[in-house]
Amino acid sequence: MSIILLLDILGTISFSISGMLTALKKRLDLFGVFIIAFVTALGGGTLRDLLLDAPIGWMFDVTYVYVIIAAAIVALIFRKKLGYVRKSLFLFDTIGIALYTVVGVQKGLDAQLPAIICIALGTMSASFGGVIRDILCNEIPIIFRKEIYATACILGAGVYLLLLKTDLSVDLVMVFSGLVVIVVRVLAVRFKLSLPSLYPKEENN
Repeated sequence: MSIILLLDILGTISFSISGMLTALKKRLDLFGVFIIAFVTALGGGTLRDLLLDAPIGWMFDVTYVYVIIAAAIVALIFRKKLGYVRKSLFLFDTIGIALYTVVGVQKGLDAQLPAIICIALGTMSASFGGVIRDILCNEIPIIFRKEIYATACILGAGVYLLLLKTDLSVDLVMVFSGLVVIVVRVLAVRFKLSLPSLYPKEENN
């Protein structure tokens, strides 16, 4: 199994659990839970493949579908341990965007796209599934709020491209770049860092 495929599957697992937790928080039925898990896990990858004019991965390899179903079932079984705790959703969502950012950038490089487009592709791969999840669950997508979300993906993607110019192995570059996304996102939430608001404080209340 290639490192890219492994990261893609791990990202699928993380995002499917993230979607499932959001669906449970919204008290959706069993069908709704699986639909939200599905679109959260595969939304970003589907957009990436469409933009690259490449075969949509999960339509040709049903392993992704089985992985989502298995991850959702396991998460449902252990949902009392995961709970409706916001920290669980944050954890799986953060891991998912880190993994999908790396995969998206590499697929852009494989298609010989310019660096800035690879960064954009990695960011969209990581965030689009969450956008669909939040819209379907009647929430403003995180990426459109002040929170450091897409910014973490952009930084991780930039680090990935820079580290590729060093003597580090591709596997280590992927690990370090993914960790950058995770660390930036965690620090931003821990210390309440955010992008500047466009609106006066009184309009935010």
